[in-house]
Amino acid sequence: MHILKIVLEIIVVIASILLTLLILMHKGKGGGFSAFAEGLTGSAESSGVAERNLNRWTVLVALLWVALIVAVDLL
Repeated sequence: MHILKIVLEIIVVIASILLTLLILMHKGKGGGFSAFAEGLTGSAESSGVAERNLNRWTVLVALLWVALIVAVDLL
């Protein structure tokens, strides 16, 4: 049980970093890290599909992150 909790905590850390990166990659309304995201997702004309996919991945990772936090707490 102790090893499982450690493994889940490590996965939570990885999911946290991934979630942070996904959020920073979203298209911003101003400056900031949006320039980095634009370089990865393409130009402004073709960013519709890329932005939707980025939104889906962000929501998926966020749900996984919440589930992992609950699982760690229950252990």
